[in-house]
Amino acid sequence: MINFLSMSRGLWRLAAILGILISLGGCSQGEDSPSGFGNILNVAAAEQLGFAVTANPVRPAPVNFTDGEGRSQSLKMFRGKVVLLNLWATWCSPCREEMPTLDALQAGLGGTEFEVVALSIDHGGLAAVQSFYEETVIEHLRLYNDKSAQANVTLGAPGVPVTLLLNRDGYEVARLTGPKNWYSSEMVEFLRTFINPAQAGTQDAKRDLQ
Repeated sequence: MINFLSMSRGLWRLAAILGILISLGGCSQGEDSPSGFGNILNVAAAEQLGFAVTANPVRPAPVNFTDGEGRSQSLKMFRGKVVLLNLWATWCSPCREEMPTLDALQAGLGGTEFEVVALSIDHGGLAAVQSFYEETVIEHLRLYNDKSAQANVTLGAPGVPVTLLLNRDGYEVARLTGPKNWYSSEMVEFLRTFINPAQAGTQDAKRDLQ
């Protein structure tokens, strides 16, 4: 004879155990899990533009650098916005050529949702970067410098320029090695879609690159 009371008690115990396991699974998503800002990467478009898409996004190892005021900075400080992290140097000809397009990109898309972080690895420090910015009329990019050039080693960049695309959680989702026209219509639309899919294509960039 089947004891329905015993079965009922057994089912309740099983349900309770399953509930605990599910709740533990939900809580296991810690700070290092790529969660919740909803950036959607168009892989086909990224690859067409020359990006190598990261199969399993991870946060880059910590890198330290200084801003134009000499204050210590880290990538963690930019979480909450999409970041285009460009590693460059004033002695690098391709870097110098693409820098005006990065400046135009920051002018067109930069703000609370997105920032171009142009991180110089010049041993000459902020003075070298400032001189180049003035000479080239770079008006919208902030000054960032890693005088030790350790950032390249830490981020696995074989040289410069190398550019990493980070989502709002600070995870690297793609990178591009070599110079690029960062203010082409294709690049702007790709980045705009990644930054805010709901508003993609609704606004023109603020300025055209001369």
